Formats: sequence, structure tokens, C-alpha cells
Amino acid sequence: MLDLPPHCHALLAAKTASNLTFAEIAKAVHKPEVWTTALFYGQATTDEPTAKALFEFLGGDKFLQSYNDDYSEDGKRGMTATKLVGALSGKGEGNMGVTGMVTRGGTFEMPPKDPVLYRLYEVLVVYGYSYKALIQEKFGDGIMSAINFRTSLERKPDPEGDRVVITLDGKFLPYSSPESW
Repeated sequence: MLDLPPHCHALLAAKTASNLTFAEIAKAVHKPEVWTTALFYGQATTDEPTAKALFEFLGGDKFLQSYNDDYSEDGKRGMTATKLVGALSGKGEGNMGVTGMVTRGGTFEMPPKDPVLYRLYEVLVVYGYSYKALIQEKFGDGIMSAINFRTSLERKPDPEGDRVVITLDGKFLPYSSPESW
């Protein structure tokens, strides 16, 4: 089981009940699909207008009432619009007293047991040094940023079976030279 913040369970329940895809939700709030999905798993925060738009698009108070009724023994789960929007906009109890603070990557163990996550991990185990060497050759001594970063996932038709195309698009960040110290 994933260790997700309470607002994520509410969002995922609303998504399931609505039969919406992450692509449809992302389009409705005018944000990238992978980033929007990260909101549902507690790996990102957003501004308050986007949090409110997401809440309303998923059904607003109607979905919260249903969530609170369905997922608690006494019908008093305690998820409110204020708590949900606050958590999405970085002001929830999971932010550990610092607005916008998110514990990224803390939702599963390493190496991951889930087959999809394990295969992504395996890609880095098998090709990580190749990526590192190619970054060094093409850019110099540095890293690909995961902060100044974009990613997407596409389905690519192929006669031998459809392909999963994941794009990792990070800014190159050179290491400091000793002279800059």
C-alpha cells in the first residue's frame, strides 16, 4: 500500500468515481498530464486557483460528501474542501509546517516491488551509466536537473505491439569549477 497523504486518497476516490482519465483532468485544469498525476500521489503542490479548479472539476462538495460517507465507518472521515484545497496548495498538515513542502519519493520502498516501477528502476540500473557517460560527452561534467524538468508519457502504435514512450526533459546543470569556489 502506498503511504499517501489523506487528500490524495480523496482525490483518487473522486477520479475513480468520475471515470475521468488523468489526461482529461489535466486538460480541464490546463496543466501537464504527468504533473497533474503527481498531485494525486502527493508528489507536487499547486497554487490555490488550480487546487480549487481541480476540486470543482472532480465534483466539489458532492464528491467529498460521497467520499466521507463511503470511506469511513461513521461517515465522518473529516475531509473538507478547505483541507483538500489547502493540502493541494501546500498548506496542509502533510507540509510539516512549511508551506509547499512535499516529501517526494517517500511513497514506496527501494527497490520497488511493483512491476512497472521496478522496470523503470531497472532502466536506470541497466542504462544509468550510459546516460551519465553520454551527458558527460555531450554537455560536460554535470547533471540533468529534476527540478527544472518536464516529462511526458505517450502511447506509440507499433505493428509488433504498442510502445511506451517516456520523455525526460531536464535542464543541464554543470558542476562548479574549483575556480568558482
